[in-house]
Amino acid sequence: MGQDESVSRWFRSWWEEEDTWFYFEVGGDGWVSRQVELEGPAQRPVAAASAGDDDARYGFTAELPVTEWEGHVEVPMNLQEFEEVWNAARQHLTDLEV
Repeated sequence: MGQDESVSRWFRSWWEEEDTWFYFEVGGDGWVSRQVELEGPAQRPVAAASAGDDDARYGFTAELPVTEWEGHVEVPMNLQEFEEVWNAARQHLTDLEV
């Protein structure tokens, strides 16, 4: 489960050069605790990573805190919206292993 709602925030950002939507859960310290990546027009899940989770099939979270990023536009989300994307992406990536 994600961070406590009172200290976390959720947003998504579009990276045009990668044709990818990135969804983030960020803790009060600015570090990404969970991250989803949806690629291409079909928004195919390619990552649903959780900080501290070493399972490579889900990918990895950002290597820098949000405060050090440049050139991204944050589109705010709420916890429920993030959870829907998170759960669908994790399920998709888990099903690829079956």
